[in-house]
Amino acid sequence: MVADKNNVRRKVVCFSDFDGTIFMQDTGHVLFDKYGCGAERRQVLDEQIKTGERSFRDVSEEMWASLNVPFENGFDVLADTLEIDPDFREFHTFCAQNDIPFNVISAGLKPVLRKVLDTFLGEEDSARIEIVANEASINEDGSEWKPIWRHDSEVGHDKALSVNEARIQARDNCGEDEVPLIVFIGDGVSDLPAAREADVLFARKGLRLEEYCQEHNIPYIPFDTFADIKREIEKILAEDQAKTGGHGKPLRFNPRANMWRRVSSKQAVPRFVAMTPSKEERMFLWPETFSELKAGQPDAAALKTPGVTTSAVA
Repeated sequence: MVADKNNVRRKVVCFSDFDGTIFMQDTGHVLFDKYGCGAERRQVLDEQIKTGERSFRDVSEEMWASLNVPFENGFDVLADTLEIDPDFREFHTFCAQNDIPFNVISAGLKPVLRKVLDTFLGEEDSARIEIVANEASINEDGSEWKPIWRHDSEVGHDKALSVNEARIQARDNCGEDEVPLIVFIGDGVSDLPAAREADVLFARKGLRLEEYCQEHNIPYIPFDTFADIKREIEKILAEDQAKTGGHGKPLRFNPRANMWRRVSSKQAVPRFVAMTPSKEERMFLWPETFSELKAGQPDAAALKTPGVTTSAVA
């Protein structure tokens, strides 16, 4: 039996990029510059990704292989260098208080990301965050760092596939009166494959993802810090509370969530047809490459941007 569509709540599930989004710097860059190939060689490798001369996976393997530092020792420089979004801790607490799953989705190495979160948030709060990233093989003396890729592809981790896998799992975990609402938070073009699969897309103001969304008319919500994201998600929760309380329809129901509401049973799972990404979207550029403001770009606050999104799918 299908639940009354007028009483359906949206179960918010958050996914966030890590480097350039939760943290302002790139964790890999900090390590490579200090303990590996160095900034000059890394910039050459970045350009090889950008031009398509080499794949993200191939270049990443060279960068990680250049490291020569024991795993634990490498985190002194990360602790001293990384800056966390000033409102992320409060947002993370808000998600926990409202039973909103929060997931990191990254092309980086899971052990590194976990250690960083443990360091900045504490192990108890860090443990509440699911990390969807590549595993790693690191020998004891730190002379060999090797990614263990999630997927057999040129990018190593197909973020779009991971988001859609999570959507199916979220649907299975929803109650009869719930549908999953996938939120994605990012800053760069490399986030597009995952962002296109989300229902609500947040793009950090003034960076390449926002610029790309404006160029290609992709609906999104701009943000400066995670406080802006918290405020928007509070609106979504309030809309659903008002709706199920009989006070009219919410302001934002999105097409993908409507598709889920039309599913007639817990066993019926819609088939997804992933959009073929453009060449630019397939390039996994490092944050300082794809987060760089274009010369002469106006201040983000002055740009005309949509305040509400209905779907991140172009």
